[in-house]
Amino acid sequence: MSGEGAAAPLAGLTVIELGSSVAAPFGAQILADLGATVMKVENPDGGDDARRWGPPFLGDTAATFHAVNRNKHSLAVDLKDADDIARLKGLIGQADIVIQNLRPGLTERFGIAAEAMRRENPRLIYCNLGAFGQEGPLARAVGYDPLVQAFSGIMSVTGEPDSPPVRVGPSIVDQGTGMWCVIGILAALVRRMATGEGCVVDASLFETALAWMTLPVANAAVTGKDPGKSGSETPMLAPYRAYEAADRFVIIAAGNDALFRRLCGVLGAPDWADLPEFASNAKRVENRVRLNALIAEKVAARGSDEWVALLGAAGVPCAPVQVVSEVLAHPQTDALGIIADLPGRSGGLVRTPLRFDGERPAVRSHAPEIGQGPAGERGEG
Repeated sequence: MSGEGAAAPLAGLTVIELGSSVAAPFGAQILADLGATVMKVENPDGGDDARRWGPPFLGDTAATFHAVNRNKHSLAVDLKDADDIARLKGLIGQADIVIQNLRPGLTERFGIAAEAMRRENPRLIYCNLGAFGQEGPLARAVGYDPLVQAFSGIMSVTGEPDSPPVRVGPSIVDQGTGMWCVIGILAALVRRMATGEGCVVDASLFETALAWMTLPVANAAVTGKDPGKSGSETPMLAPYRAYEAADRFVIIAAGNDALFRRLCGVLGAPDWADLPEFASNAKRVENRVRLNALIAEKVAARGSDEWVALLGAAGVPCAPVQVVSEVLAHPQTDALGIIADLPGRSGGLVRTPLRFDGERPAVRSHAPEIGQGPAGERGEG
């Protein structure tokens, strides 16, 4: 596919990705999915470390690398080679966007930092993606998703009470930071349309993690207490958690008085809604231990499909806790057309979760080999 049309609104823009691992590549992949031409700069000796993050592998390349590097070209550049650096500077001089998450100090060492590149190309939007932000005692520290999940407090509110630290399964800090980079870049593009000037966009894993902690931080400020872990439960609402049915867990989210009354009716206990201790959400949160025990006893008596049907018919939000294979096999997933194929495999790629005039951005190409330029051409520096 050409990459043109409503589903490729960034067609015509050129992006240089000085990225590795997940965060910057994920952000650059979003730009690529939206139609931009993305040149992924890689060391000719091995490329992005994520190529080796396995098993599982497809051939010699990790599935992880395929997941965050589609729709890109690869440019093999030895940053220690003066000629390669000169060619890279030339490309940046003609580019619209740079997104980089190199180790602190490397862009300055090689003369490709934002200040130098924007002197040569004032229209350039240069996005720095760091670990802990541009200021402070950790400004030049290295960080990774699980480290920042720990440092930011995300792990302190994840998992069951009294359990060891648990990492949120998806790489929410890496991918979230890639998304914030894209948000910043798009805002900068809008401003450039008005002023003709680019700018420097700064994002970091730690700042993204703090943003994910928006609700726990607010709750801690009001109570003066650390929020702690609440398992599947939402601390401010009850009942709003997973309950074990006869065959699997189901999430029940009765977040207001009307929904709670409907839930009580489906459970065969309409009188619960009139008890003083359950009369409001605040009261239900205060008495959640007793309430959860009552609901759990009822839910355990039937299978999840039956509960989903009964609660759904009553308008009470609920969902089974599915594993990945069930999610992929569900007709709703199929209807959305959001899953694309990995090289030689059926399925495996989650496409952009956006549509433009009903059209989803295309998977124009799979993750490139090192140095694979446009139309399969080699793109060595």
